[in-house]
Amino acid sequence: MSAKAPKAPRDRSELQQILANLVQGVLVVELDGAIAWANNAALEMHGCTEIAQLGTGMVEYRKRFALRYLNNHRLTAKQYPLARLVAGEHFDEVTVEVTHRSQDEFRRVLELRGFPVVSTLNIIESLVLIIKDVTELKSASDRFERAFAANPAPAVILRLADSRYVRVNRGFLEMTGFMQEEVIDRPFHELDVLREAEHREAALEAMREHRSISQQEALVRVNDGTEKFTIVAAQPIEMDEEACMLFTFADLDARKRAEMSLRRSEEQFAKAFRLAPVPMLICTRSGWRILAANDAFGDATGYRHPDIQGQTIREIGLWKSAKILNELRISLDAGQETRNLEVPLVARDGSTIDCLLSAGPVTIQDEACVLCVVQDVTERKRAEADVILAIETVMKDTSWFSHTVMEKLAQIRQPGSVGGELAALTPRELEILELICKGHGDAEIASALKLSRNTIRNHVANLYSKINVKRRSAAVVWGRERGIASY
Repeated sequence: MSAKAPKAPRDRSELQQILANLVQGVLVVELDGAIAWANNAALEMHGCTEIAQLGTGMVEYRKRFALRYLNNHRLTAKQYPLARLVAGEHFDEVTVEVTHRSQDEFRRVLELRGFPVVSTLNIIESLVLIIKDVTELKSASDRFERAFAANPAPAVILRLADSRYVRVNRGFLEMTGFMQEEVIDRPFHELDVLREAEHREAALEAMREHRSISQQEALVRVNDGTEKFTIVAAQPIEMDEEACMLFTFADLDARKRAEMSLRRSEEQFAKAFRLAPVPMLICTRSGWRILAANDAFGDATGYRHPDIQGQTIREIGLWKSAKILNELRISLDAGQETRNLEVPLVARDGSTIDCLLSAGPVTIQDEACVLCVVQDVTERKRAEADVILAIETVMKDTSWFSHTVMEKLAQIRQPGSVGGELAALTPRELEILELICKGHGDAEIASALKLSRNTIRNHVANLYSKINVKRRSAAVVWGRERGIASY
């Protein structure tokens, strides 16, 4: 069997054609720093159309192109990638900003990798620079950085590889009171932003698996050692090709503190309501459903809170007339309180209690309600009725009845305000009221004022309507209370 003929060496031009059409740039440099060859991508990344525009070697290249690191520091002559290659260095992923010294608007961000090409005899034949254009990625990164920094919502970025924070914006610093250097490079366990989260274990698992974390309440430690209530959420992102988590926050602290204060106020209100000596009810505005009745209400009516909670006032039959509820509703709809409305209240045993009802709007757990306060005036009204009956009895024959005795009887009732109530009466009505208080009948008043008895009767009717009485004896008490004898 004959031996196989040795293969002819492959034409290098074929390899150059392959390299010429690569998306990545390829720059071949001689050992002395001369630029030997560049593919189309490498030329385009430098804003050139032919190799001569790059310069003959590393010195001319440096004169034509200014290179900066991304921290804006200029590269020295020895730091230029071509110089490092000639010096025998092998480097990966060096990212620089390239500008053309004669073209102010030209700017590219390039990622460079340099290595020597070694022959089969282990001899360095040439040096190669592989170039990747990352301008768009860098621009996108810059836009993200600017948006992240300007975002008013507090935010931090955690690198998952070592669980350390790599970015923090002003919103987070303002919320927590930390300085930037107190957050950057700090481990997650020292600044746990998921502390006491609603679904903490699920959130930690999602973070480890580089998945989204849904919104939930949590506590975040602040600079003074206290904690703030927040709503936290997180999204998986990549920064510099590393898996990270972007945490964003909504500060709930003020709202939570207000809720806690409101809860304490409601607890204090509930305690004061329960222990108040005055009978009170809380009902819903819609339907008049009873939410609470205090102990004093139970003592006065026999209706205890557990027995009537959830029922309506109509179902219980607490008030005889539906007109009372209508009056309350009209007043409340007008944004007004009702004070001292006389109402008969039906107790559990069927007896009627004369009451003064006051009612005002309140809000209980975001529901519009009505606070009703009841004052039992049954005994007072009974005493008033007794006084009026006594006056009516003695008024049957007042010829001997002295003004002093009349004044003593009038003082049984509490004196009221004179000016406002008497001002509503006309001079003629005041004259008639004074004569009534002196014990004169209609005929005597007509004679004294030189008016007909019908005219006197009309004046008396108007007078009774204005002072809200129905009997002469009640008019006497009303007038004497207000010092009418001095007129």
